[in-house]
Amino acid sequence: MNRVRVLVVDDSPTMRAIIKQKLRSDPEIEVVGEASDPYEAREAIKAHSPDVITLDIEMPNMNGIDFLEKIMRLRPTPVIMVSTLTQNGAAATVEALALGAFDCVGKPANGDLANAFPNLVRKVKLAARSPISKRRSSNTAPKRDENFRPGRKIIAIGSSTGGVEALGEVLKDFPANCPPTVITQHMPESFTASFAGRLNSICAPEILEAKDGALLEVGKVYIAPGKIAHLEVKTGENLYCRLTNAEPVSGHKPSVDVLFRSIAPLGSRVVAAILTGMGQDGAEGLLQIRQAGGRTVGQDEATSVVYGMPRVAHELGAVEKQLPLSKIAAALLKLSAADEEGRLSA
Repeated sequence: MNRVRVLVVDDSPTMRAIIKQKLRSDPEIEVVGEASDPYEAREAIKAHSPDVITLDIEMPNMNGIDFLEKIMRLRPTPVIMVSTLTQNGAAATVEALALGAFDCVGKPANGDLANAFPNLVRKVKLAARSPISKRRSSNTAPKRDENFRPGRKIIAIGSSTGGVEALGEVLKDFPANCPPTVITQHMPESFTASFAGRLNSICAPEILEAKDGALLEVGKVYIAPGKIAHLEVKTGENLYCRLTNAEPVSGHKPSVDVLFRSIAPLGSRVVAAILTGMGQDGAEGLLQIRQAGGRTVGQDEATSVVYGMPRVAHELGAVEKQLPLSKIAAALLKLSAADEEGRLSA
């Protein structure tokens, strides 16, 4: 059995010890080294060639973001960011995920060391199996259709691990007058406002963290707030956002299944996509959308950082067409344009 070789990079000896203890609890993981700053880490990477690196955001001599950029450019390696769940930490972590970090884990809050890093082992194993080429976003210019005319349709998107990059790739090609778009991306509570802000800097539509009661309007994209509520779409004279403080569904809050099921009754007015992510959240909801007459697409295995959610949805028959990430924006817009039946092609 080839164990996953991990390098732990953090300026705190206590935090390094906690991370090492958590990783060493799994016999399939080997901690091959540790470093207190990026300069030590650089030498450790040369010496040990780790399969995965855990990297602190805030460190002396060079911050984790700058070091991550160098790793991804000079020696691409799966990286899991270790961040405080503060607003500043959230903004930096979102930037790291956009640069190509595999995922993030939050540092223990309020000194709760006993329950620290509950998902770290699973994420390290997934990161080790994920080809690094899938974690590099493209630098291509946006391909926006300036002649796009929205119809009466609404777009819904669900994503998880790898979704920060994937959503950026999709939304940067949306025109300023895109159909109302609702998104559930699995993120910690403090991250979605920073994520929306980053997307606003690269996208033509207005990207918002969803608020309860907000009307769904052309040219606006609404992202479910992390951890605090599920995002649903409610119908009446108009369509609007509803945030519900219910228990996790499919293991998540917010849940893609909750969003998709809420919008399925709109039938043929719905165009939905399921993107990269671990697990199966969203698969059942996407099936309901397709059975109700909505149009559905899924990200293909070759371009998914984690081919979990799209795979389950495809196997259920929920996905009308699997497409590479680079073609998903065009497909969603074609299917939601005014007076357009829309036929999907590979």
